[in-house]
Amino acid sequence: MNENRGWTDYGERLGRVIGYIHDHLDERLDLNKLAEIACLSPHHWHRIYHAIHGETIAATVKRLRLHRAAGYLANTAMPIEEIAERSGYKNLQSFTRIFGSVYGMPPAQYRRNGSHMRFQQQEQERGSVMYDVVIKKLPAMQAVGVDHTGSYMEIGRAFEALFRWLGARNLIGPDMRMIGLYYDDPSSIAEEDLRSRACMVVGNSLPIEAPVTATEIGGGTYAVLRHKGPYADMRAAYLWLYGTWLLQSGREIGDGPIVEEYLNNPRDTPPTELLTEICLPLA
Repeated sequence: MNENRGWTDYGERLGRVIGYIHDHLDERLDLNKLAEIACLSPHHWHRIYHAIHGETIAATVKRLRLHRAAGYLANTAMPIEEIAERSGYKNLQSFTRIFGSVYGMPPAQYRRNGSHMRFQQQEQERGSVMYDVVIKKLPAMQAVGVDHTGSYMEIGRAFEALFRWLGARNLIGPDMRMIGLYYDDPSSIAEEDLRSRACMVVGNSLPIEAPVTATEIGGGTYAVLRHKGPYADMRAAYLWLYGTWLLQSGREIGDGPIVEEYLNNPRDTPPTELLTEICLPLA
């Protein structure tokens, strides 16, 4: 078996595992069951997973569950006890300790004072003061992408598929740019119908195969807001960008998707240090 074919074979098997994890985050995940889904030996599949994905299976499950929990805390009124249970923790104390160690504060405090509250608090305190939004001319970029339909919080599934496709072709490098395209307004479209695309900018044209599509990211004028903090917190930034900045700026919104560029990697970056540029197209 050559190297590329082997990477593809193992990547496809472990892709089934990632899909299963996303679909069963509320449940107890049995490692032997995951090995069975991957059609790999229970004794060795953890090492294969770590080698391909750059983190252990336990770290993946923990990251995905806490990412979703942060979204519940920032964007819903779901009781913290229920969030803990849905995140796989038997008691609130364990959930509070683990969440605090990753997000820098316990869940209740995060709900009250997380970075998602920054835009609301500053708006109340400082009225019409403008925030750090930079107008930029962005060039058109050629990318490869994988489509995602459903909650924007779950676009990671599409990025996983894209990384597997690129990895099988030895195309993953340190200078690659990771970008999300978001086509619909989540306040007016049902969550299960939201359309987005996980993209990586590539320098050269590539032979394209499913599930990947060739994607041109449109150039033009964008209002760019740099967000620091968990991805789950960005809803508040969007509300401020549309509801305050856009109205006060006098600018017209352009006809194109929202572009998010992810400047660091959630696998090796604490959620509080994640950097995202939210790019709003302008006419």
